[in-house]
Amino acid sequence: MDRGGQWNDRRMEVIIGNLLRAGVILSATLVAAGAILYLARHGGERVDRGVFRGEPADLRSAGGILRYAFGLSGRGIIQLGLLVLIATPVARVAFSVFAFLREGDRLYVGVTLVVLALLLYSLGVGRL
Repeated sequence: MDRGGQWNDRRMEVIIGNLLRAGVILSATLVAAGAILYLARHGGERVDRGVFRGEPADLRSAGGILRYAFGLSGRGIIQLGLLVLIATPVARVAFSVFAFLREGDRLYVGVTLVVLALLLYSLGVGRL
């Protein structure tokens, strides 16, 4: 808010910028911490480069990622960092809905809700 207590475009831009910055910094920190932990535990293991092994099924859902991350699994923390990175622009759009509501701009609220619904739908469809 500015000095008069009004919600304005500049204030909204600053908050959105801070939200995006915080999301990227948190994500990078989690990925780096997870990588350090993973390498500390598994850095000396031999790797068979002739066989591809994807992530375990437990690390393909938000619940599984949280369980692994809170269990201090390096891979789980890395995945959590990537999840935060994906969630950052979604949080930006969700905040925009709130900001447009505060400004009383119904058209932008509607458009932003459609964008948010499409984002959430596209994230959900990838699980099928």
